[in-house]
Amino acid sequence: MLRDLEQRFQSYPYRSLNTNLPQAAVLIPLVKQKTGFHLILTRRASHMNTHSGEVAFPGGKKDTTDTDLLSTALRESWEEIHLEPQLVRIVGRCSSVVSRYGLEVTPFVGIISQTPELSANTDELDRIFTVPLEFLLNPKNLKTHLWQMSDHTYQMPFFSYGEYRVWGLTAIMLAECLNIGFDASIPLDVPHFDSDYGLRPRQPVKPSVSQS
Repeated sequence: MLRDLEQRFQSYPYRSLNTNLPQAAVLIPLVKQKTGFHLILTRRASHMNTHSGEVAFPGGKKDTTDTDLLSTALRESWEEIHLEPQLVRIVGRCSSVVSRYGLEVTPFVGIISQTPELSANTDELDRIFTVPLEFLLNPKNLKTHLWQMSDHTYQMPFFSYGEYRVWGLTAIMLAECLNIGFDASIPLDVPHFDSDYGLRPRQPVKPSVSQS
């Protein structure tokens, strides 16, 4: 299974951007359990200046001490949720995307073979939680909302899991990950893969929710 995932991600023609924007990286951490894979997610603390209360992957901006973006993702995961880097087997990466705050974000996919002991850095987070991959792969649990930009309306994916809403950039990166590794076939009619996305005005419309 892990070898198959590695082959899928390593052969995937992910998109790299050349935006000259500040760089950031996140980890998409999948924990292997008896019942299948579970995805680790966080919820940003309400006192944060950006992304407060939003569901996100562990990650952040590249530091001058980071040797590369993978180092950024692993360092931030340790700082935010105390996930030890040696527990993570990186199987590949997904396409870089641009956040609404002007960061070029690169997601890395990591497999964790044993359930780790995690704790949230309360300076940044108020919750760590997991979602069964089985839930995310069920088409009945996929929803969409509309996003207007440059006279085009996009269908953006999102998931609702209990009290949590996985949406925005996190949902886009997650959807691509599920498509690559697990044949989810989630439509990605999103502007974030355009090379000039970081330079174009983004104007979301009031979400119009539909069931995919």
